[in-house]
Amino acid sequence: MTARLIVVYEAPSDPEAFDRHYNDVHLPLAHRLPGLRSYTVGRNAVPLRDNRPYYLIGELTWDSMDDLRTAFDSPEGLAAAEDAAELRKYATTRSMVYEATETVATAG
Repeated sequence: MTARLIVVYEAPSDPEAFDRHYNDVHLPLAHRLPGLRSYTVGRNAVPLRDNRPYYLIGELTWDSMDDLRTAFDSPEGLAAAEDAAELRKYATTRSMVYEATETVATAG
């Protein structure tokens, strides 16, 4: 089982400024989160039931929910969370954390 944080960003008011801040400031902060196993960035997301455009999706993974909590209680986590407020100046965000289990599909 792993713990994941997903952040979905709607279309930013200033895409160039958002991208610059996300790539130059936010990603380097997030990559220093203790215990972070992976950080995936998704672009060109197409909503299935809603017409709101999604600009970017960030998905971060830790080994456990305890590791995720420890990461965000750390100085690095506090800095990343504080910086996330800067990104919200450009784009509406939605986020969630969850525990994930992997299932394997078998050919039937």
